[in-house]
Amino acid sequence: MKIAVSAVSLVLVSTQVMAQPAPKFDAKGIARTETVRSQFDSQREAIQVRVDFAPGASFPKHSHPGVEIAYVLSGSIEYELNGKTVRLQAGESIYIPAGAVHSAKNTGTGITSELATYVVEKNQPIVILDK
Repeated sequence: MKIAVSAVSLVLVSTQVMAQPAPKFDAKGIARTETVRSQFDSQREAIQVRVDFAPGASFPKHSHPGVEIAYVLSGSIEYELNGKTVRLQAGESIYIPAGAVHSAKNTGTGITSELATYVVEKNQPIVILDK
């Protein structure tokens, strides 16, 4: 029963995330809106973030102290992960292992939006820029 409640909560949160007002982009054309942060277990937390990319915007090489699952809500995005290029459209998703260095770029002509779910170590930054 606990799993069903969690799934319903995720659907409700996801619906709210998709119905947000226009994103407020930073100087690089990225807008990050945290929607959920909750204890996962004694060492990790689950975090969900809506990430919006302005046309042509990209997020540089980075990693996370845990896994990421990104689901494309709208638009198209190109990931560089483990030396491979992965192109995704709305409705597609990608699994990114803990510590994997990757980057993302909006390859469409409009805003691209994704819902990124992380299960990461507590008290660590969510995003670690690659040097």
